[in-house]
Amino acid sequence: MARAVTSNRKALNTAIAWIIALLIFFPILWTILTSFKTEAQAINDPPLFLFFDWTLENYSVVQERSDYMRFLWNSVIIAGGSTLLGIIVAVPAAWSMAFVPSRRTKDILLWMLSTKMLPAVGVLYPISLLFVQLNLLDTRIGLVIVIMLINLPIIVWMLYTYFKEIPIDILEAARMDGASLREEILYVLTPMAVPGIASTVLLNIILAWNEAFWTLNLTAAKAGPLTAFIASYSSPEGLFFAKLSAASTMAIAPILILGWFSQKQLVRGLTFGAVK
Repeated sequence: MARAVTSNRKALNTAIAWIIALLIFFPILWTILTSFKTEAQAINDPPLFLFFDWTLENYSVVQERSDYMRFLWNSVIIAGGSTLLGIIVAVPAAWSMAFVPSRRTKDILLWMLSTKMLPAVGVLYPISLLFVQLNLLDTRIGLVIVIMLINLPIIVWMLYTYFKEIPIDILEAARMDGASLREEILYVLTPMAVPGIASTVLLNIILAWNEAFWTLNLTAAKAGPLTAFIASYSSPEGLFFAKLSAASTMAIAPILILGWFSQKQLVRGLTFGAVK
């Protein structure tokens, strides 16, 4: 009887998990399908799911109208640069909070996390003025800095959580063997926290890749990433849903492929230290 109840519970949990996964994935699937429709088919009522005239015309128009590779390269530089800079800043900060905590460490961590609750529009004006004064408006380095700063609290929090799971005795043994602070972080701490650091890097790349508010407000023509590429298909004449879907598919494809091939590493990192 107990086995039957357990089996039924597992089946129910599996069914619920599949339903939730399909609900989450359906908007992406619908966007991909719409990208292969004509504009008339994209707004057809009732909606056409699979039975329509498949076409690659939207992708051809998008490639002819926009320099996709330039937007893609900007996204790679901005996401990669902000992630690298964030890790360089966050690793020493998380090490200090995890292994040399003060009475205010918890307060500092909570304050850092609370900054994520601040509406971005509330600081848009001062940051825009600062960017104008420093000649950072519509530059990739400006976006690298601002995206790194808005994601830094999450990076520090994640690394702090992973570092807390590492026994301090190992670091103390390294110090007794004469390891300097730099050697302790680079050659002892970092290799032990590779799963956690890898998942942090992957998550930050996804967040930076999908960032739209700052990229649309702080760029114009030169440094626009793929979020600006998508936004360019909204015009005063209206939305061209098929072409917009094609642009969206081209924008999300690289990060979807990255997430698919790195899912094991991401899950491993997110559960790092969860089972003892």
